[in-house]
Amino acid sequence: MAPLDTEVRVEDEDGILTMLDWAAEEGWNPGEDDAPAYFAADPGGYFGCYLKSQLVSIVSAVQYGKSYGFIGFFICHPEFRGQGLGTRIWDVAMQHLQGRTIGLDAVVEQQHNYVKSGFKLVHENMRYGGLSTVTMPIDPRISIIGKGILPSIIEYDRNYFPAERPAFLERWMEPLNPLRRGICVVEDGTIRGYGVIRAARDGYRIGPMAAETPETADLLFRALAGSARGQMVNIDLPLPNDFAVELAERYELSPMFATARMYKGQDPNLPLHKIYSFASYELG
Repeated sequence: MAPLDTEVRVEDEDGILTMLDWAAEEGWNPGEDDAPAYFAADPGGYFGCYLKSQLVSIVSAVQYGKSYGFIGFFICHPEFRGQGLGTRIWDVAMQHLQGRTIGLDAVVEQQHNYVKSGFKLVHENMRYGGLSTVTMPIDPRISIIGKGILPSIIEYDRNYFPAERPAFLERWMEPLNPLRRGICVVEDGTIRGYGVIRAARDGYRIGPMAAETPETADLLFRALAGSARGQMVNIDLPLPNDFAVELAERYELSPMFATARMYKGQDPNLPLHKIYSFASYELG
């Protein structure tokens, strides 16, 4: 049981910056400019537990639409573990998402605890990483995502995520932001895939990334990773997508660490064979 003198607060955007620092200390390598997009996704979805005014545990419980939510950032400070302070804030997160299908990406050592809370394992994920050695291709099908095409990309993304997330994507693919770039592949006026690369604490992260065919995914990956040639890149892929694994290995990326996608409630049955990377382990 948690100490009685604890208080759970909703964190503002500055609080999310602290949460990102904690995630970096855990080795999760968050993006340099993730806080604005995270806050836009659900301004009331970030929580901190305080013991005598000291932050001791954190969690995010982001609401998407009316029927889906995602839990991330579940961290208890190492000095305060084993005192029920993680459970204290976990209960707040679950209450915030009550009545929804809830997703999360669990580290291996915590999966059994999530099962106790009613979550079921659906598939495993793997972060791949390595030095980008590809050259950005010259291909008329490649376009930088700007304000004009952004609404179409948001609509396309709905095929690969359990709910609409326009506020998040508008900031995640923010045109002219020097720390991130969205790229899409368009053939005969139809979007065939899109992805985002962003600066992280260490190198760059690619995600989300979705494509209609393996060939399109290859083109898209080279366009994204090619913009960071000579830098470290990470990609978080669902292991059931054999094409995604082959793509990562083709460009000499190596497995770094595993997680598992778990859901409480109805499995959204995402088309994993077309998903090559998730946006982040924190927000799905």
